Amino acid sequence: MTQQNHNILTSLPFSTSTSRPNDTAYFEYRNGCWESVKWSEMGILVDNAAKALETLGIGVQDRVAIFSSNRPGCIIADFASYALRAIPVSLYATSSADQVRYILNDSGAKLIFVGSNSQLAAVREISGECPNLQHIVGLADTVDTPADEPRFMSYADFLSLGASASEACQKEVERRRNEATADDIATLIYTSGTTGEPKGAILPHSCFNACLDIHRRWLTNVTPADTSLCFLPLSHIFEKAWTYFCLYIGVPVYINTDPREIQRAIKEVRPTCMCSVPRFWEKAYSAIQERISAMNPAKRLLVKRALSIGRRRNLHYKRLGLKVPAWLETRYRFYDKMVMSTMRRAMGVDRGNIFPTAGAPLSPNIIEFFLSCGVNIVIGYGLSETTATVSAYPFTGYEVGSVGKPIEGIQVKIGDEGEILVKGPTVMRGYYNKPAETEAAFTADGWFRTGDAGFFDPKGEIVLTERIKDLFKTSNGKYIAPQALETRLGEDKYIEQVAVIGNNRKYVTAIIIPAFEALKEYARKKHIQYKNLDELVRNSDIRQLIEERIERLQKSFAPFEKIKKFALLPREFTMENGELTNTLKIRRPVINRHYAREIEAMYA
Repeated sequence: MTQQNHNILTSLPFSTSTSRPNDTAYFEYRNGCWESVKWSEMGILVDNAAKALETLGIGVQDRVAIFSSNRPGCIIADFASYALRAIPVSLYATSSADQVRYILNDSGAKLIFVGSNSQLAAVREISGECPNLQHIVGLADTVDTPADEPRFMSYADFLSLGASASEACQKEVERRRNEATADDIATLIYTSGTTGEPKGAILPHSCFNACLDIHRRWLTNVTPADTSLCFLPLSHIFEKAWTYFCLYIGVPVYINTDPREIQRAIKEVRPTCMCSVPRFWEKAYSAIQERISAMNPAKRLLVKRALSIGRRRNLHYKRLGLKVPAWLETRYRFYDKMVMSTMRRAMGVDRGNIFPTAGAPLSPNIIEFFLSCGVNIVIGYGLSETTATVSAYPFTGYEVGSVGKPIEGIQVKIGDEGEILVKGPTVMRGYYNKPAETEAAFTADGWFRTGDAGFFDPKGEIVLTERIKDLFKTSNGKYIAPQALETRLGEDKYIEQVAVIGNNRKYVTAIIIPAFEALKEYARKKHIQYKNLDELVRNSDIRQLIEERIERLQKSFAPFEKIKKFALLPREFTMENGELTNTLKIRRPVINRHYAREIEAMYA
């Protein structure tokens, strides 16, 4: 277990279990508390898992699927695959049986890890249609062993198989590890597919070697003294790459196994680091605004003054790398103690160092609010196909509204139709089994087409404008960028989800899903009577409330961009209905199809 290898992910558990055996690798939640797992323990787990995979016939560059919510076993399965020169393929825990079948067959996976009984049931439902699948392994004690499934093995039995493996098996694992190359495929990341079927982005080890080295040299403010909370899916390249980075530089990672428990977890762990998507901050912002609005006038005035001082200090001076005047620093410390520290503590981010955020646009108003509160949100931009980060805020001098400057070693230029093009050592090799899609994804001279439109501001920072495929034109010939409107409306505490409509139409409309709990509270205060959510969203007072808030939120937009009519729905867009991707992006074609009647009514 002490062999070295030039691939970071291939050798990491073994080199670190030797150099820092007693340091904590990660924490797992067991029996109501967080328990630490040392690197020496992780090294043994990975080694045993690798030997078990070899015993089960997993060969060089064979695919191994992981179908589970976040849990330590997902990380062990990843690193065991790397140690064996196999290719782990992560599936979102919410994937349907059809999606599982597609990815298993497209990747040709021989073995799949499952994290729950429902995931096991989904695999069993379609396993007869997956000719390559030979083994199913549970990743948790709670996964029941089916009596009529000879291919199934519990996680405990799987690890025992590796622990009792022969000396020949151990030598084979070590031989493969020593022969691993940077050209080996590390993993396939299946895009969530807002349109069409998912595509597996081929990321060789060279992509991760470059990614981890670039981030190590860039994020000098992240050290082993930090702690990270892993709550985005490890099937998402953002969380996968960030968690790998933390393990690489020695930051202990708390693995949250239930995304519904994130509020509890973050308050217990109080991480200094955590990568997240904008929706997390949008919900936190709405909750804080709700609490502020419920305060008495004196407290509201105190909060207003505190935010004003925080904005001045953190945005006008700290953001720009300027020395804060002594008088301002003194006032900031007073208001920080009285107000902002309480807000941060209530959220669980009072020990915060850096909170990378990407995946979708986040309103500048929300960014500025949290920066004013002393929460260091670092906005970035990246894709599955670029091993996550393309650009991010630098430590100082960044512009709110941009997604920062390209990171070291990554080239970016603006192509036709304003498309952002990327070239560098972290860009994927192509799409698995899809030569035509691979060819279409690159320019003739080798630049990757991101599908995102944007431009460089005078400081050289990237400003995103829209997904090119999302841009639409009204029948009056005006181009509309729906995400800009959706992001703006997403600030509102009464609005949960928005889909802007208007392609080839006379004017812009929107389907809006209200934030139901906030709406119910408003109805209670206004003595609005209703029997169910359908009746609530059809209430004229509720519609007037939403209409007034939409009008206020879109004041800065041109008249032709503004939403003229809207439909309120009594239920959320969901992944189960195909309306959201696994990364919570809306699937516009599906929404247009599902709500054709409501859409047509807005244009009648």
